Amino acid sequence: MTAQTQYDAVVVGSGAGGGVTAFILATSGLRVLLLEAGRDYDPLRETPMFQLPKDAPLRAAGTEDKPFGFYDATVDGGWQVPGEPYSVAEGSEFMWWRSRMLGGRTNHWGRISLRMGEYDFKPRSRDGLGFDWPMSYDDLAPYYDRTEQLIGVYGSNEGLENTPNSSPGVLQPPPKPRGYELLTRKACRRLGIPVIPCHLAILTETQDPDRLPGALFPDNDLARRVTADSMRGRAACYWATPCGRGCSIRANFQSTTVLLPPALATGNLEIRTGAMVREVTVDSQGRATGVHYVDKATLLDEFAAARVVVVAASACESARILLNSTSSLFPDGLANSSGLVGKYVMDTVGASTYAHIPALQSLPPHNEDGASGIHMYMPWWLYGEQLAGQLDFPRGYHIEFGGGRRMPGFGAFAGLEPLTGGSYGQRFKDDCRRYYGSFIGFDGRGEMIPNEDCYCEIDPDRVDRYGIPVLKFHWKWADHELRQAVHMQQTFAEIVDEMGGQVLSTIHTDGTQAISKGGQIIHEVGGAMMGEDRRTSVLNEFCQSWDVPNLFVTDGAPFVSNADKNPTLSIMAIAWRASDYIVEQLSQRSIG
Repeated sequence: MTAQTQYDAVVVGSGAGGGVTAFILATSGLRVLLLEAGRDYDPLRETPMFQLPKDAPLRAAGTEDKPFGFYDATVDGGWQVPGEPYSVAEGSEFMWWRSRMLGGRTNHWGRISLRMGEYDFKPRSRDGLGFDWPMSYDDLAPYYDRTEQLIGVYGSNEGLENTPNSSPGVLQPPPKPRGYELLTRKACRRLGIPVIPCHLAILTETQDPDRLPGALFPDNDLARRVTADSMRGRAACYWATPCGRGCSIRANFQSTTVLLPPALATGNLEIRTGAMVREVTVDSQGRATGVHYVDKATLLDEFAAARVVVVAASACESARILLNSTSSLFPDGLANSSGLVGKYVMDTVGASTYAHIPALQSLPPHNEDGASGIHMYMPWWLYGEQLAGQLDFPRGYHIEFGGGRRMPGFGAFAGLEPLTGGSYGQRFKDDCRRYYGSFIGFDGRGEMIPNEDCYCEIDPDRVDRYGIPVLKFHWKWADHELRQAVHMQQTFAEIVDEMGGQVLSTIHTDGTQAISKGGQIIHEVGGAMMGEDRRTSVLNEFCQSWDVPNLFVTDGAPFVSNADKNPTLSIMAIAWRASDYIVEQLSQRSIG
């Protein structure tokens, strides 16, 4: 073990939460060490911007090593990571995605950036289920604005219930709807379902480096300078490459292109990749002193000392680190006096349907330029009916949908047989031209209410290749979510029928068949929930441990609920708020 120079802060994890934390702390003048378990990764150099499916093995199809396709930005990691197993309890199904690379999941995520609304922060007050957050929407709204301006988010303000508007001038203009999106919107209007521009973290125009940094950091010259320089290096999207590959022109948001480069430019940030953190250490007074990690290249144990420790390794990985950080003062794991570390893990509820729309057949080739992600989506629209008890599930969902005639990938024509009767030769070629672009997929993304049956704990019988005890997952969807998934698929079927289409997948009436597996949507949050009472939560509203005042958790682990809004934007906004608090507390010498 080699002792290291003490830093003001050590940040574990480089994704959405860790990236924001490192950026804010470094631009505030603190000396920061960032530890990343994965390898170094440079999107500017490594992104395959223009390669076609035909240029890749298996026509770029997904494999066990690359589930989202050959060109996906996940260069290491996935559902299974060699040498890093995890356990799933008997009777449970859970899939744990881990991105072992600098920037984490921000390199390959869908960029959907939806704000949680007023109802989402106080759900228990609304329907008596789950927990209320110790903060309100108004507390986080300024940080949503700042985060959207910093990373660049397109979208519109529609003034819909529990679908918050951004402040004027914050959002970039959304791209125009494509043909299949307009057709879907027309049908949904007849059904009373709103279809509006989605919010995605992709630049549709260049940022203003002369105005925005000053608005974001009016009292911080260093932050303004490095942010302005970073913004000058970002181009607007030119609709050429799927965002999941990463982006060499920095048009979409990745921690590796938007947060870490300006943080490094301050001279206050040091990054060590291949650093597998195993525990946070404490002194005799119970204050965090730093972290032990395994250098994956040498397999040696190393130690990094810091005044403040911030864990942002992803929700379940952060819970694992805390649970493995045992001592005489914390025999059940660090920050775990409430017994809630690892408890109330959540994922997004998911269900899907695939359909053929005859109105989209035999379309002439036409320009479908636009983001590789969605342009439009359907926010939850039945709040009133739900509150009145007219539905058999208590929380809502939004709908993402996609189709069109963009570059086909492997298997694009494999599902034609129900329509073609198994044609081949010239007839099959004609059928491909006729049917391609006439399919739409619908994906529901719904709220999960935390329950006691979904949690992770340390498996006493297994360790990973680095000798670190692994997690064991327990998972059980509640009836709330199962009924919600059925409603999703029934809604999809109604939309398809209204469009004059044919559902090609099964519309399930059994929620256990309709719903995705736990973890499959890769939105797991919880495991170190925040709250107002140290007896019933792990952290306070600033992501600060009740038990260890100089220990913070700034990824998805502090989440109290998992709204139907994708969590990444909220992770970043909450991390920014917590980071401002850390800077303030250090300046007052209240911690560290």
